[in-house]
Parts: sequence; C-alpha cells; structure tokens
Amino acid sequence: MVIGKGGKGISKADAMKHVWGYTIINDMTARDWQGRHSQWLLGKSFDTFCPMGPWLVTADEMDGQNTDVKCWVNGELRQDANTKDFIFDIPTLIECISAGITLYPGDLIATGTPAGVGIGYKPPKYLKSGDVVKIEIGGIGVLENPLK
Repeated sequence: MVIGKGGKGISKADAMKHVWGYTIINDMTARDWQGRHSQWLLGKSFDTFCPMGPWLVTADEMDGQNTDVKCWVNGELRQDANTKDFIFDIPTLIECISAGITLYPGDLIATGTPAGVGIGYKPPKYLKSGDVVKIEIGGIGVLENPLK
C-alpha cells in the first residue's frame, strides 16, 4: 500500500484513512544470502530487487483488503490468494508499523506474500537467471520481471 496521510501510533480503526492507494511490489529474496546471515537484510537488498508498479491505484478505485493476488514463474501459477486471507490485514500492519515508525506520505508498505514461494516446495523451486516472474493483483494490473 501507499501511505497518503502520515502519522505515528495509528489505530486499526483509523488506519485506512492513511492509505492513499496501492501498487504491486515484487519482494525478491536471495535465499543463499539469506541463509548465510541471521538477518534478512542482505538477502533482500541487491540491485534490481523489489521492482514495483507498473501502476499506482487510488484507494477509492479498489478494495485492497479483498483483491486477488497471483504469481507465475515461467507460466507456472505458484501463488493464488486473496488479500482478505493474509495473516495480517492492512489496518493491523499500519497499526503495528506506526507504533514505532512515523509514516510519511509516499511511504510504501509491502503486505507480505501468500503461500507458494519457491522455498516452500519439496524440493525447493529457486529462481534462476532467465526466469520470468509475473504478478497480477486485481484492480492494479500486472508486473512482469525477467531475472538476470
């Protein structure tokens, strides 16, 4: 989600008043680097990681709390969920994050990812150079990224 109205200590009851809109974020992770360190920072911080877009959609144009989220890798559907089924809903995320971090207009909050990430398969299905990841979120559109 994209924050439109900043704040700190935002309650769940007021959280949606702070959402300007939504976009797609592809939260990439280098599992090999993640496994070498006790922190996730390095595994999520390489150049080209975290592509976003291609659109920003205002909160009045869609219901970010009830929209489909799908992800394909090389045409194989790996994730098929709805935001209403996420472990933490948008108001909870905003309340929790703003308890310790001041949110400012333009800040982005990634909601997390539904089941179906490569590490969850037996055996794991890790991404490799040449793979194409396509994410579709209802009401926003499609973000497609080739891996180099």
